Amino acid sequence: MSLKEELESEQVAHLDLSGYCQTVTGTAVSDALNLMRQNRSNVCLVLDGDQLIGIFTERDIVRKVALHQELLDRPVDEIMTADPFAISCESSAAEALWLMHDKHIRNLPVLAEDGSIAGDMTYRSVIQYLAARYPIEVINRPPQPAQFPRKVEGG
Repeated sequence: MSLKEELESEQVAHLDLSGYCQTVTGTAVSDALNLMRQNRSNVCLVLDGDQLIGIFTERDIVRKVALHQELLDRPVDEIMTADPFAISCESSAAEALWLMHDKHIRNLPVLAEDGSIAGDMTYRSVIQYLAARYPIEVINRPPQPAQFPRKVEGG
């Protein structure tokens, strides 16, 4: 099976979707930042009840909050990206990757059938999947593939 076929057949739900935290609407930006720091996460999904209403990422922090400290006390709803792109658990990894590429997004919320949060897909999720699936190829890959030794080893 080719890599393309494998990614087309692999469901997003089978990837590691754990690198996120979540909060509720109305949470202060500073509290969302602390939550992200505690969870060592670069993304915080914002919920209204069980429904995803927004996404707050480190990109939002750099672009919107870093130079405007007064925003730290404002609700995260004012800074987040509302109605983010999301994908279902049953979608293929290839479909999710295409959506991420086409929309220039790094974090793609994954939703269960009932609309609740199942996780957050990242490029890292796919890389970890591939590294686990093809460990020999990944482990034996030199750090700089184009690098060639200047002299014969052992000579």
